[in-house]
Amino acid sequence: MADVIDLRSDTVTRPTPGVRRAMAEAEVGDDVYGEDPSIRALEERVADLFGHEAALFVPSGTMGNQIGMRLVCEPGQEVLCDAEAHVVTYEMGAAAAVFGISTRTVVSDGGLLDADALLAQVRPSDDWHLTATAAVAVENTHNRGGGRVQPLGQLQRLWDASRERGFAVHLDGARIWNAAAASGEDLATYGRLADTASVCLSKGLGAPVGSVLVASAERIAAGRLWRKRLGGGMRQAGVLAAAGLYALEHHLPRLAEDHEHAQVLAKRLGVDPATVETNMVVLDDVAAPVVAEAAKARGVLVSQVSAHRIRLVTSLEVDRAAVDRAGDVLAALLDR
Repeated sequence: MADVIDLRSDTVTRPTPGVRRAMAEAEVGDDVYGEDPSIRALEERVADLFGHEAALFVPSGTMGNQIGMRLVCEPGQEVLCDAEAHVVTYEMGAAAAVFGISTRTVVSDGGLLDADALLAQVRPSDDWHLTATAAVAVENTHNRGGGRVQPLGQLQRLWDASRERGFAVHLDGARIWNAAAASGEDLATYGRLADTASVCLSKGLGAPVGSVLVASAERIAAGRLWRKRLGGGMRQAGVLAAAGLYALEHHLPRLAEDHEHAQVLAKRLGVDPATVETNMVVLDDVAAPVVAEAAKARGVLVSQVSAHRIRLVTSLEVDRAAVDRAGDVLAALLDR
């Protein structure tokens, strides 16, 4: 496995020696009692980065998203989002199954946010004939959109309308770090355009576990209750928080390197580099199962998104030499 190049996802990142040291040396306490200093430090750090009052460490991005949406949406109300959004594609119908929240989707252009298209579908809260739209969820970067960065102007348009029309905005910011690195915008710029946001530490940042939910202090206090109900209350979890703090300090600045590697792959494989905004390269119109199996036999792992689409994701697991080797393997298989 040491020679395998894993381009399936940035979730495959393993703790670096620095992360392992930080975990081993972490100061810990009982977080359910609110006594873990490393957890508190991480929550304060992330809340500050995104310009919010408070934050909550959770075991997974799915838990962060689902609690975040529940904080702004009551049972029987709906969350509106893109048809390919992670919250409705990969989170096992949790909004409905766990919280009694309805979801409704709008088809987009490859995950690209069109604020007006979503706003046209927002249902008012004062018409008892209709299921009220309590929140709109936005994913940035967009996973199934190939790591697409949502345009700041569209995010601002959605936010302004939400203040006028009385619905909330939830940000699925699993890869918001990549969006910030690619756009040059700071994290607080994205944070101020959402009522709740879930940001992931275990993808491009390379921490082994965990996400952080940011919101107002009042909402985060309620979120702690939901986390406990869902079984997400952890004890000496500072060993995990320490990994997140290390990643923010040491791995956040290097995300641009992953984006550069994705550009190298795109050019080697004949993909328009303009379509590669962050750390994902999408190969369309390929025999995905055949290519994936042949690549695996040559030591390169890729993700099959569909029968005709393959996704390649760069991360700190893949250095430039590995990118070059993977590009050569895939180019030979694709005759490019």
